[in-house]
Amino acid sequence: MEEKTVRVPAINCGYCVAAIEREIEKLDGVESVASDAKTKKVTVRWQAPANWKAIADKLKQLGYPPEG
Repeated sequence: MEEKTVRVPAINCGYCVAAIEREIEKLDGVESVASDAKTKKVTVRWQAPANWKAIADKLKQLGYPPEG
C-alpha cells in the first residue's frame, strides 16, 4: 500500500472536498481519500493497479491540480 499527501490550492469549500473524494475513490485500487478545505491537502492511499500518476492526472482533470 502506498500513501501520499499533497497540497491542492484549488480546494476552497465542502463541494471541492466531496468532488475530489467521490471521483478519486472511483479509481481502481484506491483504498481511501481524505481532503481538507482548511489545510488544502489531499491524502490518498492506494495499491496496484492505481498509481500516483493516474491519481494526479484525475485531480488535474477535475480542476484540482496537486502540488508535489
